Amino acid sequence: MPVEPPTTGWIFGDPSAHDETDDLVAIGADLEPGTLLEAYRHGIFPMPAGEPGDPMYWFSPVRRGVLRLEDLRVPRSLRRSCRDTEIRVDTVFAEVVEACADPRRPHGWISEDVAAAYQRLHALGWAHSVEAWQDDELVGGLYGLAIGGLFAGESMFHRARDASKVALVGLVDLLREGSADGPRLVDVQWATPHLESLGITEIDRADYLAALPELFATPLPPGLDLR
Repeated sequence: MPVEPPTTGWIFGDPSAHDETDDLVAIGADLEPGTLLEAYRHGIFPMPAGEPGDPMYWFSPVRRGVLRLEDLRVPRSLRRSCRDTEIRVDTVFAEVVEACADPRRPHGWISEDVAAAYQRLHALGWAHSVEAWQDDELVGGLYGLAIGGLFAGESMFHRARDASKVALVGLVDLLREGSADGPRLVDVQWATPHLESLGITEIDRADYLAALPELFATPLPPGLDLR
């Protein structure tokens, strides 16, 4: 099981009391493991805003992008890419985060502080990378947090066609293992047309928050319970 870090001194409050029209719900706090886990357990995640050193922004989208495992769409071309790709878990976590944080990518947002924070969570067994490999070369992947039956995806990247999509398919396959133990869900924060083509849908914040207790009570899938 993942190692529970020291508790945080920050209070995120009642998530049902957030502004019903605003995704931004808090500013400040820190990125210690206990703080991050407390935030995710309240349906909240961080993103940097402004310049380095500015306070962290914390979001709980009014409309949450999620992937139910049974909704995943895998077109024929993607199936071919899956056959040519090997999925690995947590073999190069730091490299996956570094690739996702590449400043040359449009709309990059992963700062050095954020990357270091998730590396600490990885060391404790909470954060994971799902990696796509071809000919022993890392060509894509994603990373996020696994809390029970919830996988809170943070970012993904690709260096070969469809490689990030293949990593998502690999993640869903991992989450399907032992799925009779309870519900499982992938949180992608916000839906985009690209993600919607794979089966991601939107749900209201209240519905997302209501689903969390049962998700957290579900055991980790075997493929992510690596400690």
